[in-house]
Amino acid sequence: MSAPRPALTAAETLVLTRRVTTLSVGVAAILIAIKGAAWLAGGSVAMLASLADSGLDLIASLVTFFAVRYAAAPPDAEHRFGHGKAEAFSSLTQAGLVFASGALIGQEAIKGLIHPKPIAAETLGVVVMVVSILLTLALIRAQAEVMRRTRSVAVSGDKAHYAADLAANAVSLVGIAAAGFLGLTWVDAAAGLLIAAWLVWGAIGVFREASNQLMDRELPDDDRARILALLTGDPRVRGVHQLRTRASGPNIHIQAHMDFDADTPLALAHTLMVEAETRVLAAFPTADILIHPDPRGVAEPHAGAFSEAGPL
Repeated sequence: MSAPRPALTAAETLVLTRRVTTLSVGVAAILIAIKGAAWLAGGSVAMLASLADSGLDLIASLVTFFAVRYAAAPPDAEHRFGHGKAEAFSSLTQAGLVFASGALIGQEAIKGLIHPKPIAAETLGVVVMVVSILLTLALIRAQAEVMRRTRSVAVSGDKAHYAADLAANAVSLVGIAAAGFLGLTWVDAAAGLLIAAWLVWGAIGVFREASNQLMDRELPDDDRARILALLTGDPRVRGVHQLRTRASGPNIHIQAHMDFDADTPLALAHTLMVEAETRVLAAFPTADILIHPDPRGVAEPHAGAFSEAGPL
């Protein structure tokens, strides 16, 4: 079982996600500037592919920049469950942009394979790609630290972009060096085609992660087991059933039915439920918890599509 995530409040989560998304926008802007200059000087297909990818990354990073701020807004009269799914929607936008980028780059790379062209300013191109790799590595490291401490699917999607960029930059570096220094112009176009395939694969992964939140998929088994253990931490709680969990951006939602002895006073049952909620909130500070008490052994079966007799 993996180690529990460090407990962060919603405010602490927002500070981290704001910081890393600002860094993401800054890195994307720098990469566009240096890659644009290198492409204008050398005309490399691989550099053009990498430039187009960085351009879409800037758009995706801006979407993430605003999404994490909107997702952290507290619940209101029209959004009783908060705004957390804005992060998942931003990830879908990212996936679409990356997929489009891969398609356009692939088209350009195929043209380059059919009609290869020599490139110029290869030394500048190599230097730019090395700088791009170093900047991307630093950003991914910062994003990985934020993901380790938060549940931000938007940051996760952004990190997937830049992880794909890291591989794309490495492939571009090989293509530019081979075309510029060895005269193997087809390698430049082939590198662009590999980048396109990598981007499409990355887009599929981002889409899958975002759809999990939008479809209210259960939390990972380790988290569910931990929540169940915390809910039943008092021996007077006889059991928990109908446990349902889902993520919504930085927040999680937990619903459960809690069993008590049939003669347990309602006031005591309420106290035990509040104590259980407190234990869960200590481990999951952004959780929204709803617990229903049941008298063990004498409760009538619950009706409805989501009852014990239903499809769950």
